[in-house]
Amino acid sequence: MIIPKYWAEARLQHRERKRQVTVRRFGWSDVSLEEAQAHADGRVREALARVLAGEALPRRDRRVAYNGSEGVPIREEIVERDGETVITRNGYGALCLNTPNVFFADIDFDAKPSGRTILIVSFLLGLVVFTGSRFGLEQPLGRSILIGSVVMLILGYATTTILLRLRLALAGGYESLAIKRIRVFLKSRPDWRLRLYRTPAGLRLLALHRSFDPREAEVKAAFDALGVDPIYARMCFNQNCFRARVSPKPWRLGLPRLRSPYSAVWSPEHAALPARLAWIDHYDRSSVDHASCRYVETLGAGRIDGAAERVQRLHDGMCRAERDLPLA
Repeated sequence: MIIPKYWAEARLQHRERKRQVTVRRFGWSDVSLEEAQAHADGRVREALARVLAGEALPRRDRRVAYNGSEGVPIREEIVERDGETVITRNGYGALCLNTPNVFFADIDFDAKPSGRTILIVSFLLGLVVFTGSRFGLEQPLGRSILIGSVVMLILGYATTTILLRLRLALAGGYESLAIKRIRVFLKSRPDWRLRLYRTPAGLRLLALHRSFDPREAEVKAAFDALGVDPIYARMCFNQNCFRARVSPKPWRLGLPRLRSPYSAVWSPEHAALPARLAWIDHYDRSSVDHASCRYVETLGAGRIDGAAERVQRLHDGMCRAERDLPLA
């Protein structure tokens, strides 16, 4: 996990006859802005050389804080450090806990069918309509194919979503199904110990029994078995860390998002901008009576790792997880 203090950006342009190539790259450092600039200069020179050699590389680093970026560390304001744990303020203003080795997993209750399921249901729906049109109504072959295809395209996703919601309802709801999946997961892992939390949009798990490398095979297997949000799973792998939001989303408090500086890079000077400080003050006062998640129960009988327990205490305190407050 790397969350640098200083950021810079470098740009190089190459012109050759009618061809023009422009490449931009970030650089970062925990030491100084000058070191970050030197790093950016080195990265952009290497990238331009590879592009000119014919390699298909992106012309610029993606301007995102962390999600989905590859090879670029988290670009956020560092608010606090506690050992290896780093608290940052994300792009819309909430505080996030970043840890290199304490397992967090988010399970969202957003019931969206998979692409494969949509294709299967759409095909079966189209086949039923085609069969009814062709053999029940005795329509011409071409017209029956057209009707089946139109129904498949228009109603396939909606039908799949309805069937998924019906299945969830019969199983007792998404939360019941998710908790059942967690208990099944733990049956074959007697050494695991998980703290379970309720979030505004789902569940959160925190492992207490040992530390984890975010890229180890057991983490991926656990994410897959538990039904972890795929965007969160991808972030953990790409950024080589686990992450948990520990303060409310501003729009759940009736506040606008924090407007970060337009600059593609983070600078410590941004933290002192008057408008930013005013927003943070308003946000902090509005957050006092809300929690980011609520502790539910501890599952599994594994031992407690001291380092994981320290992160758990920091997380619970910042989230107000053991107080009876509205979730946001």
